[in-house]
Amino acid sequence: MSDPVYRPIIVTAKALFLGLGLRIDIVGEENIPTTGGALLAINHTSFLDFALAGLPADRRGHRLVRFMAKDSIFRHPVAGPLMRGMKHIPVDRDAGSAAFRDAVAALKNGELVGVFPEATMSRAMDIKEVKNGAVRMARAAGVPLIPMIVFGGQRILSYDHRDLSPGKPIAITVGEPLPLPRGVDPDLLTDQLRERLRDLLDETVARYPATPPGAWWVPARLGGGAPTLEEAAEIDEQVRAARRSGDETA
Repeated sequence: MSDPVYRPIIVTAKALFLGLGLRIDIVGEENIPTTGGALLAINHTSFLDFALAGLPADRRGHRLVRFMAKDSIFRHPVAGPLMRGMKHIPVDRDAGSAAFRDAVAALKNGELVGVFPEATMSRAMDIKEVKNGAVRMARAAGVPLIPMIVFGGQRILSYDHRDLSPGKPIAITVGEPLPLPRGVDPDLLTDQLRERLRDLLDETVARYPATPPGAWWVPARLGGGAPTLEEAAEIDEQVRAARRSGDETA
């Protein structure tokens, strides 16, 4: 399939990563099939996760990933045309049936689709509650559901953090496909997906280059200084309340 927009953007992203001196360590890329559809379920801690999460597939036969992203990005005057040109999938969080249908169609057509099942970025750097859409889409399309962890991008660009100094390590782990037996409750399988993502996160942090005690980019349960999941949820609610207040007074 011709991708006159996507492939040049990949080249540009790789040049950017090279310019930043990123030390990218990928484990498990062989779990991504070289042909056919598969759904990649990815954790989310950084605004760079879209670009970083596509690297294992690119190494695995230069495959492309169609990412599911909130529809507001597609309305942006600059990002919108690029997102559409790369054939990413817009998600209206108030009416997600169209995105579900489009993702399943892409998967059945042999595409790789990337989804962030936590829906929003995790301030805790840990795995938040996972939505069951990933399980339902993979089942509906009859494709593998592959968990993936991207770790380190939050040190460059995330909530309240921007640091473009060079040389930061990035660790990416691609897990084995999660079994999706028929007749098993999707919510139970979603719980299993979350546990698998947590296990992969632990493995990824364990091999990440040495970090100072209490580093803000490491989950609290692993000895880091990030907020706990409960504390992060409170911060998220405060941010949403402030936005609502701003809308009401605008």
